[in-house]
Amino acid sequence: MEHRRLGRSGLRVSTITMGTMTFGGQGAFANVGNTDVAQARRQVDIALEAGVNLFDTADIYSDGVSEEILGEVLQGRRDDVLVATKARMVTGPGPNDGGASRHHLVRSVERSLRRLRTEHVDLFQIHEWDGQTPLEETLEALDTLVRSGKVRYVGASNHSGWQLMKALAVADARGYQRYVSQQIHYTLQARDAEDELVPLTLDQDLGILVWSPLAGGLLSGKYRRDRSAPEGSRHLTEWSEPPVHDEGKLYDVVEVLVEVGEAHGVSAAQVALAWLLGRPGVTSLVIGARTEEQLRDDLAAADLVLADDERRRLDEVSAVPLRYPHWHQAATAKDRLSAADLSLLGPHLG
Repeated sequence: MEHRRLGRSGLRVSTITMGTMTFGGQGAFANVGNTDVAQARRQVDIALEAGVNLFDTADIYSDGVSEEILGEVLQGRRDDVLVATKARMVTGPGPNDGGASRHHLVRSVERSLRRLRTEHVDLFQIHEWDGQTPLEETLEALDTLVRSGKVRYVGASNHSGWQLMKALAVADARGYQRYVSQQIHYTLQARDAEDELVPLTLDQDLGILVWSPLAGGLLSGKYRRDRSAPEGSRHLTEWSEPPVHDEGKLYDVVEVLVEVGEAHGVSAAQVALAWLLGRPGVTSLVIGARTEEQLRDDLAAADLVLADDERRRLDEVSAVPLRYPHWHQAATAKDRLSAADLSLLGPHLG
């Protein structure tokens, strides 16, 4: 498996990251999966054998049980892998049990370290934007955690372009640790990230980790036009993550995925993942699986090479119109566009 540099850091991570949201199955996360310790150990063994070196979790997943299970199954091999976790979401009833304050972040890291049975987290990510805590406070706390040795690198997740750019500017101005990556949602079904987040990544030399790269299974090939949803399916019902704004277009995309997959003798899911791995700025895809079969299939996507015409078909069927100011820049600024600009505007310049 290929290993790519994470942003401007010296850290190299596998193109597939193993996500652990399925570990534990507590509370609302039971809808995603309920992988127990024995199953998790088996999945981690499979991932390591395939070359995966990064495992991603969060303090909120199954109320911390995901971290506990991951910590248990990594015993004896912790030094050989990278562990990423996140904090910011509400984890209790108290007024300070959420957010990106110094108080919450320091306490969250200490709790995560205990659950993970480790002395440090390799990548600590702010799980969501906090518009009420001063960025100076958040970033100073992260800087302190890095200098204390409890955290090696810091990243962001689910930020808008201006929010992330502001955080980078504050870090640079104050000399704090800078985000090396952002973990975002980005798929053939939802290409919103290409407007601002991908160009920002290229301009600022960040890494991109993609969460739910199969859109929660929507791009697996199991959801087809004029067919009943798979048994036990949570999508296209009351489940709205990720939201489906155009169901017809989703099915158009899946049809092309299936056709390309059949040409290679692989699943639609592998094609969707391989497409993402070839997109500008993408470092690694965070995959989670309920079964060993799903996990092995997703891991195989790291070795799938799509032809240029196959990529072009997928680009075209999933394309969205340029939004302002991008359509205006494509028409009037094409004489002075950077590589970051061209990641979005290039295909529209003719």
